[in-house]
Parts: sequence; C-alpha cells; structure tokens
Amino acid sequence: MKRLSFFYLCLSLAACSNSRQLLTAYKPVDAALYHTIAAQDSIFFAAYNTCDLETQARYYADTIEFYHDKGGLMTDKNEILASTKKYVCGRTSRELLKGSIEVYPIQDFGAVEMGQHIFRNSEEPNASVHASKFIIFWRHRDGAWQMTKVVSLH
Repeated sequence: MKRLSFFYLCLSLAACSNSRQLLTAYKPVDAALYHTIAAQDSIFFAAYNTCDLETQARYYADTIEFYHDKGGLMTDKNEILASTKKYVCGRTSRELLKGSIEVYPIQDFGAVEMGQHIFRNSEEPNASVHASKFIIFWRHRDGAWQMTKVVSLH
C-alpha cells in the first residue's frame, strides 16, 4: 500500500511539474496593438480619476455591458456614468498594476485587454487595498476605440 501511495504521490508531483511548464510569460502577439490599448486604458482611467465624464462617455459604446462581481450587470451607458458621478467622483481613484496588462487581438472586432489594478478610496485613506482583475473588450470602428464589455472582479 505504501508503494502504491508513493507511486501516486510521484505521479501527482510530475503532473504538477509538467503543468507549471505550460505556463509562459506574457508576450504581446502584436506589440503595436498592445501599446495602442495600453494608451487607451491610460486615457480612459485618467478621465475616471479626474471625473471627466465626457471623455468616459466617448469610450463607452452605446451597447456597453458592464459586469461587476459585486454590483451585477449594467447595460445603460447613462446609468453607468450617473453611478460613476455619484459614487466615484472625488472619492475613488484607479491605479493600474504595472506590467499586468495583456492584450489579444480579436479578428474583425478589436482587442481584449486583461489586467489588474487597485482602487483607492480617499474617504478611507487607511483602508487596505488589494489587486483586482479586469477584462475589457475594445471595439475598433471608424478609427475610434470603444469599450463594449467590461468585467470587473474584486
């Protein structure tokens, strides 16, 4: 029985070792697209941090789907902007975790961006912060980039 247990332990360790080898460091498939999306992210969240709702509105597609693990699904662009104005402006700022962005092209559509960020609440300056994950689907149409889907996980 001990030999059999030892065999399964070795087999499990080998499987874990092999699966770790499958993980690779992210390298952009398209460096130009990566830099374009990183720049769009920067512009949008600079507007988010300064409560520039006009710029934010330009970045949200009219058909936006915003999935928030705690807040649920929002599909009304004006409602998203109103909530941002009411709950975020002057209170919360977003900071991208450097090196966390990954960008992948979506043929005949645009790109998907994944990354991690933290939010700081100015009303709770001593509150602990933690990284949260996000996914943004970017559509490229008529020379402009817009967010069609956002997934925000805290």
